[in-house]
Amino acid sequence: MENKPILLNSVQLARFVAHGSLRLDAVVPAELNAEAVGVLAEGVAPVAYGTPLSKAYAPDSFTARLLAVPQVAGAVRSLVGPEPLVDHHAVHVREPRGGEAQPLHADAIIDVRTDAFDVQLMYYPQAVTLEMGGTLSVPGSHLRRTNESDTGRYQNLRGQDRLVCPAGTVVFLHHGIWHGGRRNDSDAARYMFKIRFNPTVRQRLLWDTSDLHDPCVLAELDVTFPWYEHAVGRLERYNRALLWRELTGDPDFDLDHWVTRVSNRPQEATA
Repeated sequence: MENKPILLNSVQLARFVAHGSLRLDAVVPAELNAEAVGVLAEGVAPVAYGTPLSKAYAPDSFTARLLAVPQVAGAVRSLVGPEPLVDHHAVHVREPRGGEAQPLHADAIIDVRTDAFDVQLMYYPQAVTLEMGGTLSVPGSHLRRTNESDTGRYQNLRGQDRLVCPAGTVVFLHHGIWHGGRRNDSDAARYMFKIRFNPTVRQRLLWDTSDLHDPCVLAELDVTFPWYEHAVGRLERYNRALLWRELTGDPDFDLDHWVTRVSNRPQEATA
């Protein structure tokens, strides 16, 4: 019997909105992880830009089986809907004792969408140690509009996260998050497989909303990060509130009245 996708819940969605990423540790079965290194070493045939997910990968292919893992399938559906388009995919290999650290960058030019976002899946078939140079990301950076590699001059921001994870971990990134691969200082090659998805449906209430009013949702949305400036950091919370309004369809949602203050439109006085 086919495994049913396990949808994300509202707390997880709120964490994605606030952090710009969500990691699912060790969700891919060991047998797929064992197969993955050989598959990725040989390379994965390209898929034409804009191919619907259901037509992008043969049903018995490694990629299709990876995407059918219930937690993976559920996360994709929760974030970009039932039939996203495949933007592209790529295999990244960091050879032992080789490579250079990537500068911080976002995987998009300036993106002015406030009501939609692309999602990038990153799959790590091996356990990634600190020495192996896992992907570094800056939590909460995804809603600050920058152009691709404009952030490359920044180094070692407070609160940055350098991925260390068990085998079979999958991380989902908002397309705007600042991130970069690190140098591999270990004696083992490090593999990562990524797929970028473009939504084709409105990204509204696609997840398991049974916990939508859990207090933990608001706590996740209201988190701050060490690199935020005192003033401009408030803008990140403002933009989060706007995104949560779009995702939930709740036009009145707010965090400390940030959106309410600037959307107030006084009406003409009546006699």
